[in-house]
Amino acid sequence: MTASRLTLIQTERAILDLKRHFEDTLTSSLRLHRVSAPMFVDADSGLQDNLNGIERPVAFKVPAIGDTRFEIVHSLAKWKRLALARYGIPAGEGLYTDMNALRPDEPTITSAIHSVYVDQWDWERIMLPQQRNLDFLKATVETIYNAILATEHHICSRYDLKKFLPQKIHFIHSEDLLARFPGMTPKERENAICREHGAVFVIGIGGLLSDGSIHDGRAPDYDDWTTEALPGRRGLNGDILVFNPVLDMAFEVSSMGIRVSPEVLTEQLKIRDSEDRAQLPWHKMLLAGKMPQTIGGGIGQSRLSMLLLQKRHIGEVQVSVWPAEELTRCEAEAIQIL
Repeated sequence: MTASRLTLIQTERAILDLKRHFEDTLTSSLRLHRVSAPMFVDADSGLQDNLNGIERPVAFKVPAIGDTRFEIVHSLAKWKRLALARYGIPAGEGLYTDMNALRPDEPTITSAIHSVYVDQWDWERIMLPQQRNLDFLKATVETIYNAILATEHHICSRYDLKKFLPQKIHFIHSEDLLARFPGMTPKERENAICREHGAVFVIGIGGLLSDGSIHDGRAPDYDDWTTEALPGRRGLNGDILVFNPVLDMAFEVSSMGIRVSPEVLTEQLKIRDSEDRAQLPWHKMLLAGKMPQTIGGGIGQSRLSMLLLQKRHIGEVQVSVWPAEELTRCEAEAIQIL
C-alpha cells in the first residue's frame, strides 16, 4: 500500500473542509438545526445508549453534586428525541449535534477502522405518523447518501483525489442478504454485497433472521426492528455501507432508523428481556406519549473523513490511543497517526 497523498497539514485542512461541507449539505437537505449536546448523562435517567448491552460506559461522580453517577454517552440516540420535544421543533424539521463518546471496551481497537474515541453527527428529525414506512426510510437514506456524494465531489476536486462512490445506493433486507449469501458471516455478506454494488443500505438490523441469528446488534429502545416493512421482512432501520477501495472491504458510515413507538418499545423490551427499562424516566415519557415520532441516526465523522480522504487508518483523521503493536505496524506501513 502507498502512503497517503496528503501531508499532515493538508489532511488537517481537508478534514475541516470536509466536515463543513457535509454539515452544510446535510442540514439544508434534512432541515436540521444545530444544537448543543451533553457529553455525559445521569446513569439512572434512561438516556444512555446501551449498544449491544456488553459495553461498559465510562462513569464518574461529582462530589459537589452528591452520589449521582454520571456516564459518558455511547451515543445520543435517546437524548435527541427528548431534545426535540423540549425545543418545540415542528414536523419535517430536526436537529443535529456533534457527539463525542468513549468506548474503552471496543474489542477491535487493533483494526484500522475502530477507536476508543467516537465522533459522529447525531441527527434526529420529527416525522408524521403516516411516514412510518419503508418508503420514507429509503427516501431519507437517499438524501443522506446524496450529501455524501456531494461532499466526495467537493473534496476530490479540491485535493486531487479520484472519486469512487456509485451514484446510487442499493437497498437490500438483511433476510434477503442471508438468502443471497448462505454460509457466510454477516460481515462476509456485507463485503460481498458492497463489492457488487459499491453502496448499500442493509434494512432490518436487530431482529431475528430465519436461521435464528441477527445481522448485527441493536438496542431495543431506539430503532424499530420489529415492524413489518414488507411481507415477511421486519425492520424500519439499517446501516449505510460502502465499498472502501483503500481497505478492500465494506465500510459502515451510518446507523439509522425510524424510532420506536410506545407499542414497538414495549414489544422490543420484552423480546430482549429488558422490561425493567420501562421504569426509567425516559422510557416512561415515551410510553406516556410525551415524545414525538422521529427518524434519526449517527454518521461517523472520522469514518466519513477516513473514507473520502482515502486513508488507511482512522488514526489518520482523529487523535486517540492505540496498542503499541498497532503503532509499530502503522509506522512500518508509513501510516501517519495524528
